[in-house]
Amino acid sequence: MAGRIEGRVAVVTGGCSGIGLATVRRFAAEGAHVVIGDVDDTSGPGVAEEVGGTYVHVDVTDKEQVDALFRTAHETYGSVDIAFNNAGISPPEDDSILDTDLDAWRRVQDVNLTSVYLCCKAVLPYMLDQGRGSIINTASFVAVMGAATSQISYSASKGGVLSMSRELGVQFARQGVRVNALCPGPVNTPLLQELFADDPERAARRLVHVPVGRFAEPEEIANAVLFLASDESSFMTASTFLVDGGISGAYVTPL
Repeated sequence: MAGRIEGRVAVVTGGCSGIGLATVRRFAAEGAHVVIGDVDDTSGPGVAEEVGGTYVHVDVTDKEQVDALFRTAHETYGSVDIAFNNAGISPPEDDSILDTDLDAWRRVQDVNLTSVYLCCKAVLPYMLDQGRGSIINTASFVAVMGAATSQISYSASKGGVLSMSRELGVQFARQGVRVNALCPGPVNTPLLQELFADDPERAARRLVHVPVGRFAEPEEIANAVLFLASDESSFMTASTFLVDGGISGAYVTPL
């Protein structure tokens, strides 16, 4: 079934790689006008040309740049119907609380949590004026589980995204705006590959907890984003949408 978001305007942050890029392509294939927000000025214009969309350079921690991203989407296409607030980082210096310094903590919080606040704050006025919209914020399965292989700031930031999404989803439900938190399990993206490149034991230790026995592919997560963006999820808001290969439901995994 094609055309599930035909003619709608979608903004995707972190749209040049990983889950973001897969979602940009999926949205375009389903008929959306896509605005790609990223700092990757090398790849960004090519991605936009590929999908017939628009690339905007944006540092998602900068309020003026975030405001300009959504303003560009509205001015270019006449509405903002979907916001996939997806940009995030997971640097190696974010580790156990005993080893993670304050600068690393703050950097992850700024990119992963404050950016979602800024994006929601920027897009909501457009959606409220239209009386419709779907916001999807990328949280994580780590927002609902604990790990002994900690990335303390990442986990805390994703918990914040989950809580904020739930609150916004409740607050604006009767004004036609849905807000849901996407909670992926580990995904085979450059971010995860970089994290585990120098520590295969760490990767193996995590993989054993995935009941399906593998990490997700970006396209699988993009399918979930499309569902939340489309009218097929019209009765869903303030939800914790887990797409995690069964991790959060597992006690003992298959051999």
